[in-house]
Amino acid sequence: MTIGLTYQVLEGWEQLPPAWKHLDVSGVAVDSSDRVYLLTRMDTRIIVYNRDGTFVRSWGEGLFTDRTHCLRFGPDGCLYTVDDGDHTVRRFSPEGKQLMTLGAPGVPSDTGYNESLWGRDSYRGCLSITHGGPPFNKPTGIAIAPSGDLYVSDGYANARVHRFSGEGKLIQSWGEPGTGPGQFNLPHGIFVVPDGRVLVADRENERVQIFSPQGEYLTAWTDVQRPTDVFMDRDGLVYVSELGWRSGNRSFARGSIEQAIPGRMSIFDLQGKLIMRWGGSDTCAPGNFCAPHAVCVDTRGDLYVAEATYSFAGAHGLVPPDCHTFQKFERR
Repeated sequence: MTIGLTYQVLEGWEQLPPAWKHLDVSGVAVDSSDRVYLLTRMDTRIIVYNRDGTFVRSWGEGLFTDRTHCLRFGPDGCLYTVDDGDHTVRRFSPEGKQLMTLGAPGVPSDTGYNESLWGRDSYRGCLSITHGGPPFNKPTGIAIAPSGDLYVSDGYANARVHRFSGEGKLIQSWGEPGTGPGQFNLPHGIFVVPDGRVLVADRENERVQIFSPQGEYLTAWTDVQRPTDVFMDRDGLVYVSELGWRSGNRSFARGSIEQAIPGRMSIFDLQGKLIMRWGGSDTCAPGNFCAPHAVCVDTRGDLYVAEATYSFAGAHGLVPPDCHTFQKFERR
């Protein structure tokens, strides 16, 4: 389903330095000059590329855990990272100087979460959360509002969104575990559109919930599948990366999953109307998706998709070692 949108995957775009690797790419962001920044795991760092895929530099080695989760640029050119491994959000200059830390490194908040129940099934982990807690317990995403406020999805071991001032002062939190309006089961990605509305990828409830800037529930988009990230481009198109299901999983929305369902990418207008969608069962084929985790779009409309391939599939022997972890789609 399209309205004149066409994309071509650019195989071999990323010119990773010799002997480097990234088993997961957990975040992707593009600066005002269309340089592309990747946040990786296992050999964890931030890697910077020119628009043509040539390597520029890297930084952040030794700063992060192996559970990095999100990368976003603010309107001031600062770069924000989310690390669920040590329960922090950090702000950096574009050159990598750390400017602010939110959260107490290594100290999770109390939510009742039971780590032992996670296993391969996120359903069980979500069920162990008994109440929403303060920042943070395994946060997952950050969005910067036009006002300068920071919105953080606190997802793997919490069920909340936290709103901070640009200086890092906590303004409010909302959300509790559950399936009702304003409740969450793994809020995994977040984005604030120009009018201030907050879009939250409520992953395990299989919906994108939409809130006012003050956290009032407005509506939800339900034509999505395990949404992991949300991003809006300059044309007002909303991109949603969607994780697949493995046979034997259990969904809050669908119940038991009998057959595997592949990951995919969907594009909506701001009213939630589906414009385009793709992804196929050959998950490692160029242009299809193994584990889409984060998404962004540059000034020319080209699309970048980061994938947590090893965490989702490679660690379980489900895909070959050379299955893609990052793809660029050129808009035609």
